[in-house]
Amino acid sequence: MARVVMRPFEGADLVAAARLLAERHVLHRKRHPLLPAAYEDQTVALKEVTAVWETEGASGSVLVEGDEITGYLLGAPKSSSVWGPNVWVERAGHAARDPEKIRDLYGDAATNWYEQGLIAHYALVPDDAALIDAWFRLGFGSQHAHAVRPVPSTPYAAHPDLIVRRCSRDDVQALAELELVLPQHQGMSPVFSAGEVPTIEEALAEWEEDVDDPSYTTFVAEDNGRVIGMAIGCSLDKSSAHSGLAQPENAAFLSYAAVFPDARGIGAGRALSEAVLNWSAEAGYDCIATDWRVTNLLSSRAWPSLGFVQTFHRLHRMLGH
Repeated sequence: MARVVMRPFEGADLVAAARLLAERHVLHRKRHPLLPAAYEDQTVALKEVTAVWETEGASGSVLVEGDEITGYLLGAPKSSSVWGPNVWVERAGHAARDPEKIRDLYGDAATNWYEQGLIAHYALVPDDAALIDAWFRLGFGSQHAHAVRPVPSTPYAAHPDLIVRRCSRDDVQALAELELVLPQHQGMSPVFSAGEVPTIEEALAEWEEDVDDPSYTTFVAEDNGRVIGMAIGCSLDKSSAHSGLAQPENAAFLSYAAVFPDARGIGAGRALSEAVLNWSAEAGYDCIATDWRVTNLLSSRAWPSLGFVQTFHRLHRMLGH
């Protein structure tokens, strides 16, 4: 039986880690072929693992069986008060031939993190049942979803009772007010997000400057002459949350959608989202991505109903509680 050793991750382990990451991505793409094929190449995967390793404060563990590295895990803190005293295991921060061994790797690496007082742990995990199960049995729970779908082959029909159109500078006040709706909603139960809600003055200033930015396509929904919601589409390149292994080629991004609370239930959110989906096809994209808090009861039901399929899970655990 091969001797099994757990030890700290070292720079010399990067090539072996890249090989494991490429193997993991091959399996991931069998379930989600819209994900980028490039990372099935070990040399491309190496760039991702190296970026994680070179992140300030990065540390982790490797599993060695006989003479071969069969698993690794790397994490690093982010300098943001929103996440608490944290460590993030990014998309390229873990891979193991046997998903169960992720538990051993985390157990070893987390010892050091806990001793540093880093007790808020986050992990971005591929949509793989065995991997997710292993992380769940480490005390992690689901917090955020990353998803993708093909652009529609047939355009969605217009909503019969709403006007959905491109925004104009005349809509700036409504757009600014809608900018506050999502963070306000996510500060409530059952999301309880600590994300900062901008002031209306900040939102107004931002929209006054950006309303004509051609990089973003913003739709508004009108009901009886009143703007009641908005949705924004852009290139996925604009989203740092969907980079690397989670960034399909030639992809659009449904970056924001919100409807005033008193106007929900009449189909504005769906009409706006379908407008962005139609735009993504018209603009020549092959697919479109989005993401949501899984505890947001509205978005966690709306986006899957529109055909978005989850590709990565952001998991979270708070130690000592």
